[in-house]
Amino acid sequence: MGSKGKVFDNFPIVQVSIDVETIEKALYIAEKADAAGVDWLEAGTPLILSEGLKAVAALRRRFPNKVIVSDQKMMDGGGLETEMAAKMGADVIVVMAQAHDATIKEAVKFAKRYGVRIMGDLLAVKEKVRRAKELVAMGVDYIIVHTGFDERHHNPGASPLQDLRDVVEAVDVPVQAVGGLNVEQAMGTMALGAKLIVIGAPLVTRDDKFDITDERFDEMLREIVKRVKSFH
Repeated sequence: MGSKGKVFDNFPIVQVSIDVETIEKALYIAEKADAAGVDWLEAGTPLILSEGLKAVAALRRRFPNKVIVSDQKMMDGGGLETEMAAKMGADVIVVMAQAHDATIKEAVKFAKRYGVRIMGDLLAVKEKVRRAKELVAMGVDYIIVHTGFDERHHNPGASPLQDLRDVVEAVDVPVQAVGGLNVEQAMGTMALGAKLIVIGAPLVTRDDKFDITDERFDEMLREIVKRVKSFH
């Protein structure tokens, strides 16, 4: 537990979202990502739903010096769920911005107790700028501007890029954008002020099911890391 010796604030940071259903597949992706120089490994929601927080523990054991993100999408029990994830080895834990303020405050309180950090997810929030400011005021460390899996499949025009700049300008914590972005769009988030560049579906995992993409994503990851780290 805790953040000693891990890369939290050497921006820009590359994060890989591991949205598969087994620990075996998750570790396969994580090995490729680690070799490519990716900074943060995210145990995605499908992985946690399928395997539980033992998936976080498996990533922690294999990669003791990496920042591990637990995307468990907390909606209640903020303190207890933060404690559970922290004990399993998570460094950054995701709480939903739609949750009650009390849940977010409890998550932040327990995060401080265990030396971990909280990321607030704006999925389905209508007034994103207002809620982002409220999250930061409550002590959240990072903000996600998120267009969800179902939303972008039912509304192909939906994109986190529509709100990213406004949120970045409204808060003083690092922001990331996720939701069906291609390589160029993900890279473009840096120009809009994102400090965390997230690579996920449809690049690393498939966009039509929670599984490994058929593409040779390791080469793509190496190129993305190279480009991100040379960004000025």
